[in-house]
Amino acid sequence: MTNNNKIEVEICCGDIESLHEAAKGGAKRVELCHALSEGGVTPPFSMIAAAKVLGIESVNVLIRPRMGDFVYSDMEVAAMVEDIRFAKSAGATGIVSGALLPDGSVDIDNTKKLIEAAEGLEFVFHRAFDRASEPLKALETLIKLGCNRILTSGCSANAIDGIPLLKELVTIANGRIAIMAGAGVTPKNVAELVHAAGVAAVHSTAKRTVQSRMTYINEKVFMGAADADEYSRPVTNSEIVKELIANANK
Repeated sequence: MTNNNKIEVEICCGDIESLHEAAKGGAKRVELCHALSEGGVTPPFSMIAAAKVLGIESVNVLIRPRMGDFVYSDMEVAAMVEDIRFAKSAGATGIVSGALLPDGSVDIDNTKKLIEAAEGLEFVFHRAFDRASEPLKALETLIKLGCNRILTSGCSANAIDGIPLLKELVTIANGRIAIMAGAGVTPKNVAELVHAAGVAAVHSTAKRTVQSRMTYINEKVFMGAADADEYSRPVTNSEIVKELIANANK
């Protein structure tokens, strides 16, 4: 089976090396973030300039001030608005962000502030959507707010498990907002995901694990949690990017 329309593949880049690998693999759309092990937070804005130099067409920047939940204080939202302004001035083409209320509904007031700050750029409501208590209600709320796209696993542990809701979201959205499937998307499952869910866009880190080049290791010292592996990290791989793009469009 061949898709009539080209499937959009977004590569999530957590560091500058991943960004270069994404470009090498043919990525035309990226999400820039940092600290993937924490679910991603706002990246260094130097990555935006690097993405532009590499000729990447769509440069989307995650605006998330910290790890944890998506319920933000006024102080945090003010900082997020400033980060959006900086990202715009640095050349970002899209903003990836959003906020929830404690009951799991979309934080309309604060999400509206973020969308207004991003005016002129695409606004993607990120996987906070997967923590929403009523996904279909959240969908309609985000459409009314003027959000352009939702990144979601279908409120499941991964996008394959979330296919039933992803398909429902695509049907109900009916072109009013784009649905991008993300979480656990690989070259092996992307064709199944695209055809079964009917999504026109997917999101993936396309990563492999890279070992540290350190030869000396002080086993008594940790920069973070004592049980974390601080001598390996996920990095986007250009060959995986190429395979992902090819398989998404089979």
